[in-house]
Amino acid sequence: MTVEVSPYAVRLATTPEDLTAAQALRYQVFVRELGGNGPLVDHAAGLERDAFDPYFDHLILVDRRVDPTTRAHVIGAYRILPCDRRPAAGRFYSETEFDLSPLLASGRKLLELGRSCVHADHRGGTAMFHLWNGLAEYVLDRGIEVLFGAASFHGTEVAPLAEPLSWLHHHHLAPPAMRVRALPPHRQEMDLIPPDRLDRRAAMAATPALIKAYLRLGGFVGDGAWIDRDFNTTDVCLVMDTGQMSARHREFLIRKAGT
Repeated sequence: MTVEVSPYAVRLATTPEDLTAAQALRYQVFVRELGGNGPLVDHAAGLERDAFDPYFDHLILVDRRVDPTTRAHVIGAYRILPCDRRPAAGRFYSETEFDLSPLLASGRKLLELGRSCVHADHRGGTAMFHLWNGLAEYVLDRGIEVLFGAASFHGTEVAPLAEPLSWLHHHHLAPPAMRVRALPPHRQEMDLIPPDRLDRRAAMAATPALIKAYLRLGGFVGDGAWIDRDFNTTDVCLVMDTGQMSARHREFLIRKAGT
């Protein structure tokens, strides 16, 4: 009997080359595909980066079939910042967009998530599953109690997003103790369509897969969205209490990817 070895490996970036490869993937996804930009984006080198990168851990998904000396070996990435690094960074990245006071006042162990992306050639398969398992190990090893971070809808026009934003507001709003709020001047109300006029199927079809994955794990959204014109996105803040997850959800989170 032959045991098939996965071509993927998940680990933290440990070298400058790892980080550069993750930033190159981010450039391909967030800049080329989605039309984003930013003050530290390096168009000449094809790198999406910012001032927060040195403070974050970078969880990367590596394709072991690709030469590791090339940027192309990193085909998935997640940027993660544990709360004990916040003083050095000055703030969490998402504090630009959201008032995180309820989380900061909780005294719980927080982990900020962001810049989640997978190369287009590897979407729809097991790549995101492997990244989730790597994230689960990180969370369990460090006793993280609350996960949070901005997740994005493509585009800054609100009308096409009214259905999914309203569905999230009416059905997945975080409890008061965890209810972060989008900040002005780019705050966008999410209560755009009354609950009795919502089409669940249409709302779910218009919701990105990553957001739906958080919701299936028992996640919530904060109050209000934030229009990010630099990145050409409309952001919601996802919040997940690992201690309040159901047994089924916790079993999914701690499942290991195997070989």
